[in-house]
Amino acid sequence: MVLAQGQPAPVPASQADMNLYTRIAALNVCIARAGGIEFDKAVAVAGETIAQVIQGQHGGQIAQVGTKPLSIEELRKGSINSAVLGAVEVCPNEVPADVRKKVSEVIKQAGGGAPAGKPAGGSAPAAKP
Repeated sequence: MVLAQGQPAPVPASQADMNLYTRIAALNVCIARAGGIEFDKAVAVAGETIAQVIQGQHGGQIAQVGTKPLSIEELRKGSINSAVLGAVEVCPNEVPADVRKKVSEVIKQAGGGAPAGKPAGGSAPAAKP
């Protein structure tokens, strides 16, 4: 597919892209929390940033999810989940205990896999956007 002005269609976000975006979101949450910003706000901003990047750079497509572009709402939900999962991994002391517990339960139910790079649209508990 070619866009109107001769530019090629965006390439779906790869696993490596998603790992990078999750890491960036997690670091943003960690930095915001260390600066005194409440958890829900920190996660919402980090998640929105990543959702907008995926929308703009990849046309809302994520290779792990399939060929259909995701809506901005789907991207937001998944990106917030990724930010939470990443923050639990990178800076667990900056994540409220109840959220860490929920993430731990989700990871156990999913077979104990590492949280980083989980595709957007995952089912981990998210902070309120």
